[in-house]
Amino acid sequence: MMVVSTYIGIYYNVVICVAFYYFFSSMTPVLPWAYCNNPWNTPDCAGVLDASNLTNSSRPNQHGNLSHLLSHTLPRTSPSEEYWRLYVLKLSDDIGSFGEVRLPLLGCLGVSWVVVFLCLIRGVKSSGKVVYFTATFPYVVLTILFVRGVTLEGAFTGIMYYLTPQWDKILEAKVWGDAASQIFYSLGCAWGGLITMASYNKFHNNCYRDSVIISITNCATSVYAGFVIFSILGFMANHLGVDVSRVADHGPGLAFVAYPEALTLLPISPLWSLLFFFMLILLGLGTQFCLLETLVTAIVDEVGNEWILQKKTYVTLGVAVAGFLLGIPLTSQAGIYWLLLMDNYAASFSLVVISCIMCVSIMYIYGHRNYFQDIQMMLGFPPPLFFQICWRFVSPAIIFRLKNATKPSRDWGPALLEHRTGRYAPTIAPSPEDGFEVQPLHPDKAQIPMVGSNGSSRLQDSRI
Repeated sequence: MMVVSTYIGIYYNVVICVAFYYFFSSMTPVLPWAYCNNPWNTPDCAGVLDASNLTNSSRPNQHGNLSHLLSHTLPRTSPSEEYWRLYVLKLSDDIGSFGEVRLPLLGCLGVSWVVVFLCLIRGVKSSGKVVYFTATFPYVVLTILFVRGVTLEGAFTGIMYYLTPQWDKILEAKVWGDAASQIFYSLGCAWGGLITMASYNKFHNNCYRDSVIISITNCATSVYAGFVIFSILGFMANHLGVDVSRVADHGPGLAFVAYPEALTLLPISPLWSLLFFFMLILLGLGTQFCLLETLVTAIVDEVGNEWILQKKTYVTLGVAVAGFLLGIPLTSQAGIYWLLLMDNYAASFSLVVISCIMCVSIMYIYGHRNYFQDIQMMLGFPPPLFFQICWRFVSPAIIFRLKNATKPSRDWGPALLEHRTGRYAPTIAPSPEDGFEVQPLHPDKAQIPMVGSNGSSRLQDSRI
């Protein structure tokens, strides 16, 4: 758990620092990613608000002409995408080309670590007070953005796209694996943070009630945030005259490309951009507090002598400095490749595996009867029968079933054909054009799609 929290703590603050960067960049009369007249823009850039860049000689007068040109005539890249790739990141060609450290990102990384340290300088005494604000104010911002979003033309289309299930995906194991990783990630299971924070509770605290409230609130918040996001994306799709699926994105592309571009279409766009990125910063800081406190508590409890208990502030400072230094490579031109690598492989499905081991260990090694008696001693009543059945049978079965989500492809094996012998012999006959010399282990991850808001894709070779 401590290893997972360490990995997440290193790269999560880099995400927060990018949010800080966008927050500071929004303090201008015109958002810097609104138009294509900047030095970093390419000839392929076509801004929604800068129709003159679509044609070098004429300006479209009709909305239909604008959407047609955006969708069909040119291989469009949005100004927000080019701002993200070419200015903020200065993205390198591959994962091995680190290039230069982006000094603006490095400065924002320092700011984010200083904020985290100051909020945790007195441990849970100070972080507990700060969390009252970081946990509640994002709901205020979400509500403001929701009210603004649902009043826009096309918002209903975006919300219906969000609520309409794609039944053909229901049988894909990867979908269930991603869903499991997301719910474990959002609830904080197997990070160690829940155990760390619970250690400061009173012995007879009703953790059963707390867990039910947190689980329901977490899922309800995720659904609510979906309405906020897709109402704005629906408005953007309506403005462009394209389907919502062509402007929707995931991961960093949604937070730093698609949604910022949608914000440029709103009146007083810098205000909405400030609110949005301020909300991202608060949400990130709330998570980072828990991660850093987990690491500090683990170190202090492991050493356990009187000196380190009195000097816990210095331990917090040391962990913060170490996290800052380890995060510097992630602010380089290849940093986003390493960040995605850590996010996809170090701290996603591993949470499911750790939770499965914990569940099986407690139920079948420590013993379910001992565990239930411990809960009854602390709460005054045994856990409900539903939870007993889930812990003993349902949860281990479901989690073990999710291993299918990580099965390798049929042609997995050594990259060079000469090494594919014995147990590594290919199970399917390779075609002449397949060439194993540069066969990636995960072909679907070998290229990072850069999607413009009209759906045109540009493939950036990551060579991971």
